[in-house]
Amino acid sequence: MPSFRALLTSSTPLLLLDSASARVQVGVFQSAEEPGRWAASDAESGVALFRCLDELAVDPAAMRAFVFCEGPGSVLGVRTAAMAVRAWCALAPRPCYAFRSLQLVAEATGRTVVSDARREHWHVATPGHPLLRLAREHIPPAATTPSGFRAWAPPPAGLTEIIYDVRELLARVPDHDLFHEAESPDAFLQTEPSYVTWTPQIHRAP
Repeated sequence: MPSFRALLTSSTPLLLLDSASARVQVGVFQSAEEPGRWAASDAESGVALFRCLDELAVDPAAMRAFVFCEGPGSVLGVRTAAMAVRAWCALAPRPCYAFRSLQLVAEATGRTVVSDARREHWHVATPGHPLLRLAREHIPPAATTPSGFRAWAPPPAGLTEIIYDVRELLARVPDHDLFHEAESPDAFLQTEPSYVTWTPQIHRAP
């Protein structure tokens, strides 16, 4: 698993997409020596991604590799970014790397970080440990959650919020091995979806 510094050394020009939160963030890196250029948008993810590309005047065809956040976070947002990366790689195959939002925040802050996983469970990231999915009562005290991440249930007691600024977070952990190659970019799923079997019945009058 490479670090961000390793990717900048081996795979520039590189385009990074993060649409896990309500604020879409896009960064472009021309070399390991030059600082990246960033744009952000609060529009719907399918619009925001391309507004950011226009603002940065980036041609995806000129990129050598792509990085995207696979979640946890907005599944629609993440899949919008993944679909764009898959389309660009279909036109010209290139490496794609993924990272996970909560693990980035946890490693950058040294804190336990959580986000809503629905069904009364929460994604939980702790520095140096795999991502977990826990019931609310098992979440460690003094946890934090990234800004712009939607919650469907009341937050655990004592939960605080941290600004989800990908540029600032990456700058704190340039040498942490947070990235992995994604041959088929898609949203992160901690558990496979389960479905209830429905048996159709003919309606009969009483």
